[in-house]
Amino acid sequence: MAKKAMTFEAAVSRLDEIVQLLEAGGEPLDSSMKLFEEGSALATLCYDKLKQAEQKITQLSALEKEEPV
Repeated sequence: MAKKAMTFEAAVSRLDEIVQLLEAGGEPLDSSMKLFEEGSALATLCYDKLKQAEQKITQLSALEKEEPV
């Protein structure tokens, strides 16, 4: 699955798997480096998705404040 199409939940799940693998310490150096790179990309993807959600909530909150009740 392409990382762009990956859901937040799937990215967090894969990131958790990567952390567990790296913490276990049984991976060879090359494999560990690839896992670290993948984990870094997933962390960025998660951060971006959270930032987008925060911006959307901020926009909706601002609109709600503008509407008369």
